[in-house]
Amino acid sequence: MDPFDLLGIEPRFDLDMAMVEIRHRELSRTLHPDRFIGRPPAERRLALDRAIEVNEAWRIIRNPIARAEALLSRLGLPSDEESAAQPAPTFLMQMMESREALADARATKDCRELVGLVATMRVYENTSLAAIVDAFNHDPKSARQYLTELRYIRRFLDEAAIVEDELL
Repeated sequence: MDPFDLLGIEPRFDLDMAMVEIRHRELSRTLHPDRFIGRPPAERRLALDRAIEVNEAWRIIRNPIARAEALLSRLGLPSDEESAAQPAPTFLMQMMESREALADARATKDCRELVGLVATMRVYENTSLAAIVDAFNHDPKSARQYLTELRYIRRFLDEAAIVEDELL
């Protein structure tokens, strides 16, 4: 299933997500099971299957990592983590230091430090997203490295959210 084709949208990373959401809602309304009451069972099942596919396509498109993976797949480029491009050593060092700081903030229950770490990581996230947009527009193969970095950043933010739940 190609989420771009299924939603009828242009296959690109930098999408107007509000417009894509409108498209998703239109398709969901059209395929809603209530519209198929009284129809033959095969037609109802087909509409339900299609509605499930549309929802899965929307889940993929709204997630930047999954969207980039889908685009790379369309281009015949590997996008899984096993074949991912290795991030720059400076990036890896930065992530290691950020994880250590997160562990320290957790241990000392330092909410201010946690907020600062998350804010810094959000800046890195936005920088990575901008780099992915640029890569898909100019050199799609290079998007793989930025996608790898975005995965690291998102994992950090997920871990930080857990720490935040513990501290607040």
